[in-house]
Amino acid sequence: MTRIVKNAAAIAIIASTLLASADALALRCGSRLLKEGMYETEVIVLCGQPVVVRELGYVLRPYIVKVPASDMNSLATRRVYGGFHQELAVRELLFNFGPHKLMRVIRFEGGRLASIVTAGYGYRKKNRSLATKSHQYQP
Repeated sequence: MTRIVKNAAAIAIIASTLLASADALALRCGSRLLKEGMYETEVIVLCGQPVVVRELGYVLRPYIVKVPASDMNSLATRRVYGGFHQELAVRELLFNFGPHKLMRVIRFEGGRLASIVTAGYGYRKKNRSLATKSHQYQP
C-alpha cells in the first residue's frame, strides 16, 4: 500500500512540474510556434497587428555574454555574467484571435519575447464602416 502511495506522489510531482513549465510559451500563430527571444516584429508578422499596445517602462537585467565552453570544441558555448546590467524597454501587446479563442498578452523586454499570458476569451470586432454610416447626420 505504501508503494502505491509513493508512486502516486511521484507521478503527481512530475505532472505538476510539466504543467507549470508548459504554459510559459505555448502560442501558435499560423504554422509557427512562438519562442522565447523572438523579435517583436517577427511576432507581429506571424500573429497580425495587436489590439492594444502598452508601454510599461523599463527593467534592469544582467548582461549575459556567450563564450566558448572549452578550447577543444568551438561549437559549445556557455553563458557568463558580463559584469554590468542593461536597461530594457518593456512593452505588452494584446492579441485578439476572435470570440472562440483565447486572447494573449505577449510581453517584450528589449524587443525580445519574454512571456505569454492568457487573457480570457476574445471578442468579435465591430464593423466600423456600418456604424458610422447609420449614425451620420443628414439634413
